[in-house]
Amino acid sequence: MFEPFWKEVGDDATVKISGWEKMSYTSSCDDDICWFLEPEFANEVARLHRIVNNAATDGRYIIVGVGSTQMIHATLHTLASIELRHPVNVVSAAPYYSMYPGIVDLMKSGLYHWAGDAAAFRGDDNFIELVCSPNNPDGTIRHAMLGKEAGKRVHDMAYYWPQYSPMRGPADHDIMLFTLSKATGHAGTRIGWALVKNKEVAREMAKFITLNTIGVSKDSQVRAATILKVISDGYEFPKPNGAPQFFHFGQHKLADRWRRLRRAVQVSGQFSLPRFSPEFCEFFKEYAETYPGFAWLRCEDQKINDCEDFFKRINVLTRSGKHFGVGQEYVRISMLDTDANFDVFIKRISSLD
Repeated sequence: MFEPFWKEVGDDATVKISGWEKMSYTSSCDDDICWFLEPEFANEVARLHRIVNNAATDGRYIIVGVGSTQMIHATLHTLASIELRHPVNVVSAAPYYSMYPGIVDLMKSGLYHWAGDAAAFRGDDNFIELVCSPNNPDGTIRHAMLGKEAGKRVHDMAYYWPQYSPMRGPADHDIMLFTLSKATGHAGTRIGWALVKNKEVAREMAKFITLNTIGVSKDSQVRAATILKVISDGYEFPKPNGAPQFFHFGQHKLADRWRRLRRAVQVSGQFSLPRFSPEFCEFFKEYAETYPGFAWLRCEDQKINDCEDFFKRINVLTRSGKHFGVGQEYVRISMLDTDANFDVFIKRISSLD
């Protein structure tokens, strides 16, 4: 969905790295915590967070990883390692991100294991709660469900950007995870980062990444820094010719797509979608709607037992609610595909009777 914006940006977002550059494992960063962190990437991450004001960065350590997936692995390993009893229970409130169970249990670690829906958790204080907010798949704002007096919490903030959700001020949590793929659309660059409050936790997370992949691609970090700089420059130094600004572009596109989808769903009478109340957005300085990157759709027709299978029969790819800890009457549908694919999707769902 974001490709047209980056095509219009053109050479401003183009990166050239000569064959002799970035050859060493180490970076020029003097950070004694995350030795493989590229300084220009760290600077642009902090700068964009300050401009958007979506996360506290003062007094935080920035850890870079291969996408947010590696950041989750690093975080869980670090937090579980300091516990006295193992395995630590890892939970998240349903509907939860469908990749959480697989990510948690992939390593078959004796340190932690997937324990399911946080709402159904009946264990003691030996847990780590993954809090995804705005939530994937349903776009709702989430808070920790289990008591703050016990356990540990990791906040997955991948979608806390102005194109998806009103900015309510800076999030201020012990560990906050972000990813370039959702912030800018550059999923293939494979860059994620964490803002970490505790120095020793940050150090151990960086140690995990060191042993796991011996750092993170410097080429990817340089490209990510350039991409983030373009976005920040668009707001700090807007061009007089009215050049598009990234978050305005993204919100406009998603607003149009959600309007078209809601209209098609209403006409069909067979489905329902979550409703969101407008909230004041600290970034846009006006009341704004919520436009999640995924549509969390429920099949209301009693004749439809498996919503994913129903959509498969009209050649629409979805992901069943069973992967998110709920029933098969739900599906998740991407709102971030190309214009051409989204047009086909709307046409197919509008043709249902």
